[in-house]
Amino acid sequence: MNPPGSAKKRVCIVGSGAAGLSAAWSFSRHPDQFDVEVWDKLEQAGGVATSIDLKDYGTYINDGVQGGSPVYRNTIQMMDQVGMKCAPIQMKFSFGQYENAWNNTHKTELQERFADEIAKFEKVIKIVDKMMFIFAFVPIWVVMKMFRFSDEFANLMVYPLVALFFGTGNQSERVSAAIVTQIWLNPEARMFNYDKERMVAEAADMIAFPKLGEFYTRLQHQAEEAGNVKFFFNRPVGRIYRDNTKGRKVTVFNQEGDIRESYDYIVMACDAETALKILDKPSFLERTALGNVEYYNDISITHEDEDYMNRHNDLQLKERNDQYFIHQYSPESSLMEMSFNLTNYQPQLKGFQKNIFQTIFLNDKMMDKWTIDDIDKDKIIAEKWWRQFSHAWKHFLITVPLIRFIQGSGYGTTYYCGAYTIA
Repeated sequence: MNPPGSAKKRVCIVGSGAAGLSAAWSFSRHPDQFDVEVWDKLEQAGGVATSIDLKDYGTYINDGVQGGSPVYRNTIQMMDQVGMKCAPIQMKFSFGQYENAWNNTHKTELQERFADEIAKFEKVIKIVDKMMFIFAFVPIWVVMKMFRFSDEFANLMVYPLVALFFGTGNQSERVSAAIVTQIWLNPEARMFNYDKERMVAEAADMIAFPKLGEFYTRLQHQAEEAGNVKFFFNRPVGRIYRDNTKGRKVTVFNQEGDIRESYDYIVMACDAETALKILDKPSFLERTALGNVEYYNDISITHEDEDYMNRHNDLQLKERNDQYFIHQYSPESSLMEMSFNLTNYQPQLKGFQKNIFQTIFLNDKMMDKWTIDDIDKDKIIAEKWWRQFSHAWKHFLITVPLIRFIQGSGYGTTYYCGAYTIA
């Protein structure tokens, strides 16, 4: 914060996703101290979390992010701030197929088969939780090997739950073991109570987000109404120079090089790859922290191919109203594909006569395993590529601890925000 009466500081925020918009809104609350410009390469705010209007259906879907846990208090409060409400839901999942199928509402053959390991796993996560300062840097797959769990138990039961809770997909086995325990043991973030016989035997209290496109638009307008925040879309940053001369220390060029602006501070609300690419002379710590973040290319297919879902998942539409599905390539592999039944998940689709699904295919380097070609192309509604960072154990070992030390880099000018900085 600036001392009262001092000159206003100019701030540039790079990116207008959830982090960038939140930063802009926060600055807008202090119009006497900051003048803020938000630069974004896209044509609208929101980043990877967007909404798609389905004109043929007279409705919309949220794309990229569906909802979350009630512990997302800041997100819920921000939505309240602009007059929008999250809808409470009971999260029901369905993992695997046939003899390897299980869910959180009915006891299955798989849970009986792994009864001993389910009981043992409860004891192990309590040990891990008590020794969190050690296991924070140990991936969950190491713990599964260390305590002699079977590969099938890990692949069919543990890793799918990690993927559901943290959105980690094919990187689930690399997530910190200490983080995994939070699914059951953290009273502030717990999704399920541990069931000694089934591991999970209840629907989880979750929330479904309102129309994300409208939320981000309202948040943008509320920030702009303060008079000290401006948004510039279709303006990708090309280069950022920082120096210690008198006056403003940050110079920002657009990608074409025909726009040049000077600022006192820069807020990197973009991905780590972009931050490293556009920064001139990043410090050693910046290169280490940002360069350690791994990214993968995923694609989400929104479709209404019920036959495809039946072939690759335990769908059971007449018996259950599951929202989240995981298809595993084999019991010997931790690799998977994720799907949602949006009709059961998103409240605006409640009572909708058709089931709208969204299937996410993870990491295009493994495209040879994808079942994407099995989806009837005539039943595809939308396709969206997105770049997702990995929640690997080394992310928690290197990047997350170092973030605090790169805040204020570049002569006190540069700050970082976004999912990769905290998770």
